[in-house]
Amino acid sequence: MDTPDAEIAETTNTPPAKRPNILRRLYSWTLKWAEAKHAIFALAIISFIESSIFPIPPDVLLIAICFSRPKKWFTAALWCTIASVLGGIAGYGIGYFLWETVGEPIVKMYHGEPIMVKVEAWYTDYGFLGVIAAAVTPIPYKVFTIASGLLRFDLLQFVLASIIGRGFRFFVVAALIRFAGEKLRPFIEKRLELAFVVFTFLGIAGIVAIKYLR
Repeated sequence: MDTPDAEIAETTNTPPAKRPNILRRLYSWTLKWAEAKHAIFALAIISFIESSIFPIPPDVLLIAICFSRPKKWFTAALWCTIASVLGGIAGYGIGYFLWETVGEPIVKMYHGEPIMVKVEAWYTDYGFLGVIAAAVTPIPYKVFTIASGLLRFDLLQFVLASIIGRGFRFFVVAALIRFAGEKLRPFIEKRLELAFVVFTFLGIAGIVAIKYLR
């Protein structure tokens, strides 16, 4: 028969439950937040400001919403695209009218000066297709929107290319989660840290790619 002292010792020796790391806590918080009533409205706001200022891409919340509300995947992707394009127009305006006071500090904050040089080359060589590529890739879109205004790129072509590029990116992500989410989710949640490293690597690779593009 165990004595009270033995029971206390056994309880004391039981290791405490390991607390999830900050990345997993953030992931859980995002999933819960995605179930909120105004989640899509928040997604639209993030998409808008990410196109000119905000550092975190809206894909994170978009994926969470598609996991939590699979039937809303099309609506979420649509609002994400609309808000991102409108934010891109705002970024274009910053580059066009407010380069010295607002645009230049933003570009410097993201160390985007070398990218600006390549953006000009892209516009000169590829024009419309260059903007589409910028909209799809993980390269900071805000640098491209501000650069477009500074370089006086044709606004109509810029908007059309942004709709195609950003729409392609967000609808592919949303559709992938909607139709393959049940298979992808266990893998993502089991290897969340690895997935985060991969996405981070892709973002860095995108910046390096355009930096050295000829």
